[in-house]
Amino acid sequence: MIYSRVDEFVRHITPERYPCRFPPTMKAAFMVSPVGFFLDNQTAQDNRYMRMGENVDTARAMAQQMELARRIGECGVPVVTFPGHPDTPDAVFPNNAFATAHGKRYIVGHMRHPNRQKETRREDIRRFFRSVLGYTEHDLSQQPVVAELTGALVPDRARNIGFVGLSERADTAGAKAMAESFGLEALFQFPLQPDEYHTNVVMAILAGRALVIHPESFADPAVPAAISKFYADRTVVLDESEKLAFAGNCISITDNDVFFSQTALNALAPKKRQQLENWGFRLHGVDVSELEKAGGSLRCMVGEIF
Repeated sequence: MIYSRVDEFVRHITPERYPCRFPPTMKAAFMVSPVGFFLDNQTAQDNRYMRMGENVDTARAMAQQMELARRIGECGVPVVTFPGHPDTPDAVFPNNAFATAHGKRYIVGHMRHPNRQKETRREDIRRFFRSVLGYTEHDLSQQPVVAELTGALVPDRARNIGFVGLSERADTAGAKAMAESFGLEALFQFPLQPDEYHTNVVMAILAGRALVIHPESFADPAVPAAISKFYADRTVVLDESEKLAFAGNCISITDNDVFFSQTALNALAPKKRQQLENWGFRLHGVDVSELEKAGGSLRCMVGEIF
């Protein structure tokens, strides 16, 4: 079911009705190399986090991506990396274009901008999921929707429910298509503030047992309040400076290992770090500052394989 009102969410999506029953974190990851990486004018149209006046050091970006892959591997999670290409400058953020879900599903998104639509046509990535892993394809790329997958959708994998912030990167038709293609049991959709583009910049769910959120990024303040209440005493509330440093763009690599960009971890208040550690999380910071110039951060670089 899809719910779009706070009272519906509070009434129908409860921790008792949707307990943690599924693996909360990925069994492997996929990434795309920053070969051909540059700051794209197309995606800058609705991504205020992009730093268009700065130059990009591609060699440094590649080194940072490789270090991130190495650090993920150190946590026992294998990483598959696909090559980048100058025709797809934002492909280093593959979680928007491709995603997987429980039940051996893989989903192809429908990107808003033409340069990002090129990413979803990659036959090598499609064949990897379809032929190598044997996953069933759910292709949204030709549907009349906007659905930028786990940029717009923040899933709680353990409960098999999801949260979609509506913006220029996800419309109501896209939210419905993602709910169906991910096989979600329930979805809560809500508008973000007009200057926000992806939900995963302002909200993260960590292994089904903790929430990181920036309430002011939601159009209706009742929405983050209701979501925070759902996760009860396991909520970290970000301030504006932490959000702008991408602290909301964190990800659970394992049930206990949470990765932040080093920029984000440096910005996160010590008291909030301590909260997460008290809840059993090990915090890892990885420098992806060269990639962050493109308006995304560490979580955007990591595609999850379930």
